[in-house]
Amino acid sequence: MKTKEKTSCVHLASVSTVVPSFSATQQETEIFTEKNYRGKIGERGFNIMHKVLNHPSIQKRHYSVDNFEVFLNEDADNKIKRFTDSAVELSSKAIKESLLKAEISTKEVTALVVNTCTGYICPGISTYLIEKLDLNKNIQSYDLVGSGCGGAIPNIKICEALAGESTDNIVLSVSVEICSSVLQMTNDPSQLVSNCIFGDGASASVLWNRPLGLKLVGIESLYIPEYREDIRFIHKDGQLHNKLSSRLPVLTGKAASKLIDNLLRKSVLKKEDIKHWAFHPGGENVINAVKKEVGLNEEQLSHTRSVLSKYGNMSSPTVMFVLNEILNKGVNVNDWLIAVSFGAGFSAHAYLLRV
Repeated sequence: MKTKEKTSCVHLASVSTVVPSFSATQQETEIFTEKNYRGKIGERGFNIMHKVLNHPSIQKRHYSVDNFEVFLNEDADNKIKRFTDSAVELSSKAIKESLLKAEISTKEVTALVVNTCTGYICPGISTYLIEKLDLNKNIQSYDLVGSGCGGAIPNIKICEALAGESTDNIVLSVSVEICSSVLQMTNDPSQLVSNCIFGDGASASVLWNRPLGLKLVGIESLYIPEYREDIRFIHKDGQLHNKLSSRLPVLTGKAASKLIDNLLRKSVLKKEDIKHWAFHPGGENVINAVKKEVGLNEEQLSHTRSVLSKYGNMSSPTVMFVLNEILNKGVNVNDWLIAVSFGAGFSAHAYLLRV
């Protein structure tokens, strides 16, 4: 089938993902919570956490701490310090791995784009990475905030534009979230669910103007501001509290269907042409809604479910974990791939790629 492909040659040269060394099973998390928060959280709250933590869709999550006890007496100042230190450390590791895969040195990088939503610092994470990795001091550098779980794909789109400005440009795309730094033990059901499904992680990708890697063929975005309150951070007592509505899976499924239909129509492709699917795994109910509305089977969602099981929802970098797993399992020349993320706004984004 003849497709509409761009004449530019920007490719995703490499993808790398990292998580903190400390991890815990959902059962270990429940034991810790029961021991330390029984007098602070009501019975209804514990019932909610018990149900989520014992669901088989997530087996383990990683946290940027040395042990669980860090959470017990961590005030707002220490949370943002841990966010900063951990975000820089994880991002640096992901960048080094991605540069190594692409056989690129730090001095060859011409631009850096970093997105996060789990902490705000000024100056942004990018300046810390420039220093830590000894990147060029005249590098183009940008920090993105506010996109929530959907942030990785808009990030790559900006990197594609930066890479396309010159044939010599090499751009780093970084998504990093320290979700454990916004853990809040309250009786709010939405926050309690968040505490039970989110983990920490980072991804880094190299983009260049060489015919090697995944070709960036097209992107489609969808913004539905009237659903802003269904997924967002809100401020309470100077700290971020996650808010997720019960209707979010339905909204996500319908948005994914519309988004993908638009992308495929513009690209003159059918769903049957897409060999690989990488979805942001917001949670079990979100995956099931996407499966129903988009019309996919379990095999097409296997990598999405696998990442959720091993790491939980890491917010923005999670879709890159799914993409990386697909690449590690093996793809063939000329395979079509679609990566989809959802996030605050309400927003949804899809990238069409080709091997």
